[in-house]
Amino acid sequence: TLCGYLNKLGIKGPIKTWKSRWFFYDDNKCNLLYYRTAQDINPLGSISLSSASFDCKVENGEGVFEIRTPSRVFTLKAISKQAMMYWLQQLQMRRWEFCSTQSRFPPKSNGSLSSFCVLVCFYIDVDNEDFLPPVKTPTEAVGLKAASLPAPQTSTALQNISLKHPWTEIQNTVYNICGSKQLWGHNGNVFSFGEFQEHPENPDEEQEAEEGTPENGRLEPRLNWVRKAKWMNSGFPGSPEELSRERNPMDKVSVLQQQILTLTEEVKSQKELVKLLHKALEAAQQEKRVSSMYLTAVDNKDRLELVRHKVRQIADLTSRLEALEREKKELERILTLRDSHIQELKEHVQLLMEKNHTKQEVIMALMEQMAQEFSDPLQEANTITTETLYKQQEEIEHLKDDINAYKTQNQFLNSEIHQVTRLWTSIAENEKALLMKYACLQARNCQMESRYLTVLRKLQEAEPGLPSSHAELVRNLIQEALQWDVKEGAEEAPSFELTSTLCTSSEYDEYGFMTVPDYEVEDWKLLAKIQALEIKSNNLRSQEAVEKPLRDRWNSIGELSPSADLKSLIRSGIPVEHRQRVWRWIVSRYCSHLPDHYQQLLRQSKSTEHPACRQIELDLPRTLTNNKHFSSPTSQLIPRLRRVLLAFSWHNPAIGYCQGLNRLAAVALLVLEDEETAFWCLVHIVENLMPADYYSDTLITSQVDQRVFKDFLSDKLPRLMAHFEQYRIDVSLITFNWFLVAFVDSLVSDILLRVWDAFLYEGTKVIFRYALAIFKYNEEEILRIHDSVEIYQYLRFFTRMITDGRKLMTIAFNDLNPFPMKLLRNRRSMHREELEAELCELEQIKAAYVKERAEQGS
Repeated sequence: TLCGYLNKLGIKGPIKTWKSRWFFYDDNKCNLLYYRTAQDINPLGSISLSSASFDCKVENGEGVFEIRTPSRVFTLKAISKQAMMYWLQQLQMRRWEFCSTQSRFPPKSNGSLSSFCVLVCFYIDVDNEDFLPPVKTPTEAVGLKAASLPAPQTSTALQNISLKHPWTEIQNTVYNICGSKQLWGHNGNVFSFGEFQEHPENPDEEQEAEEGTPENGRLEPRLNWVRKAKWMNSGFPGSPEELSRERNPMDKVSVLQQQILTLTEEVKSQKELVKLLHKALEAAQQEKRVSSMYLTAVDNKDRLELVRHKVRQIADLTSRLEALEREKKELERILTLRDSHIQELKEHVQLLMEKNHTKQEVIMALMEQMAQEFSDPLQEANTITTETLYKQQEEIEHLKDDINAYKTQNQFLNSEIHQVTRLWTSIAENEKALLMKYACLQARNCQMESRYLTVLRKLQEAEPGLPSSHAELVRNLIQEALQWDVKEGAEEAPSFELTSTLCTSSEYDEYGFMTVPDYEVEDWKLLAKIQALEIKSNNLRSQEAVEKPLRDRWNSIGELSPSADLKSLIRSGIPVEHRQRVWRWIVSRYCSHLPDHYQQLLRQSKSTEHPACRQIELDLPRTLTNNKHFSSPTSQLIPRLRRVLLAFSWHNPAIGYCQGLNRLAAVALLVLEDEETAFWCLVHIVENLMPADYYSDTLITSQVDQRVFKDFLSDKLPRLMAHFEQYRIDVSLITFNWFLVAFVDSLVSDILLRVWDAFLYEGTKVIFRYALAIFKYNEEEILRIHDSVEIYQYLRFFTRMITDGRKLMTIAFNDLNPFPMKLLRNRRSMHREELEAELCELEQIKAAYVKERAEQGS
């Protein structure tokens, strides 16, 4: 059992005093209880050690150490340095044992998901850490033997009494008085305690004495009696047998005198306490007599007279109180005057002392001068040398003591820091494991929701064959499912990389795109819901294994420069926090920004209306309707998008404006945010990445790319192309818009921006790769459809069936290799010649037809 006497620093305003307290460690709650004496039954307070830290500073004095809790700092003082180190080491060990027990055996929760909780326990062998060797137990200051010794004496009897806990002091005093009477009542001798002697043959009493404190903070009564018996028997050897064992009569006399002094001090303190209780009792009896008179009065007049008497007493007391208040104010005024007078006298005394000190210094200087004149110079030098050497030796000894003290302090603090660090590491690992478990459960939940919605969709397709009640139930379930929140927010932000995935509670993503687009067709809404859930599930599953290492690689990149490693990273997708920086670098690398060029274009668009202005105004409300930054005519980005498109129409008069440029500029604005940089990004796409005439009036190059894509589709996916030819499916009706706007409004934002990352860096070859990858991703589903109308209906929304962006990226950049740029250029050249020949032939046929009609008309 860890217990013993320590001095506790008490602070009452500006007054600081040391008070002796008996400290007892509670193993059950990891609390350090403290009492006035070892015989008290109620503690004066407790110190929680589970979240406390310990410190000892040399400058505080020998034996002084601190216990720092989150709410208070306790300053304690042991009788010696050895006792202090023993207490600190034992408290460290008890705190570690309690925290380890708590982490290994956590309280059971009543939640339904308690079986899924994962707690990682770390067994740490702290005994092997050789920071501070074990301190020998100081038996004279710690343990049950210390309880048998008298409490350390203070200068006055009342100095050690706790004024903050008067009721506890009264209870302890009454308890000790009653206990003393029971002890003395058997033989009338305070030194006879035969009834309370401990018997070695009875182990129950010994075990009972060593038990900890129960939950209410009290020691068991039997423990107090055992302590009291030990104290009385060991501290006051009053029996004849014990007195006879003393060495000589002088020792007996000194022991008895010590007993008399101790008992005299105890009697004085008990008398003062009894006086206080007598005064309180007299006041209570007086109040009781008055109340009894009031209750026993038969006539109301008598009661009224008693009430009036009380009122007169109250008035008299009130007047006396007012008089005392006036007297107090007068005394305070007099005290203030006296204080000022005392201050003046102090200043005068200080001045006189300074004068006296100056005179003494002059006298000392004259005396030293006289001594130097009459003394031998060699003897004087020897004396000075001896004194200087003695002082230096004293300083060296002091410095050695300080060095040893600081070494001990450093060892202890290293041990403390090591233990706290190990505890923190254990908790952090535990938290990380729980968060990973939470991510897995959330991913599984999204997958189950997705499967549930898929089943509802299958039931919806089979609705014509269902009874009316079942069909109505299916419709209600679908409506209820569409009302669910797609992304569940976390109540508290996790402390590592799962934050970006677990803490999204909004219906919009980082760039303002709706996670579940609000389609008019209910079937499309259900598909969008399924897609959002599957994407979230895939992101949660790949967060730790894929996204975290990728983010670490991006964080380690400093200045950007073209390389194969950078190309691979961009293909894998740029994290949100790095995307704007990388896009700006790509645009500035391929486009030389002309100073003030964009501002000149804006001034020109304000002064002169461009012919494409009307078409731009018509397309603005139809731009990215599923994005909150463009969904309303009053959105902030609508005016900025208008200025970017007008500036481009003046910058490139050959194109002016073409439908589709609004979506390209809108995506650039969402990522880059800066208006002028978004303008140059649009210039980079139209003039550098896309071939010439891609956005011209005839869209001739766009048509060429559709023919090239069909060739690649035949090469890479021959079964799928044969299936399309069998049912006469023209895929260009679906893919033409993909190439024109780089998949905007066709892919979900998460996959779309990854496509754009590679597209801005590598060019249009990326669009061919991803277009082929989309068909290969859904190849088996398309091959199972054997009706041309159903195939067209499936191709309208099959991009919404893509949920795994990583799988799509792997197909695009790995499964479709080789994909040489030279082959793409050759096929473009070939099909362009064919298309121009066909257009020329059509023009000739058209001219011949017009000429023939003209001749027939004439």
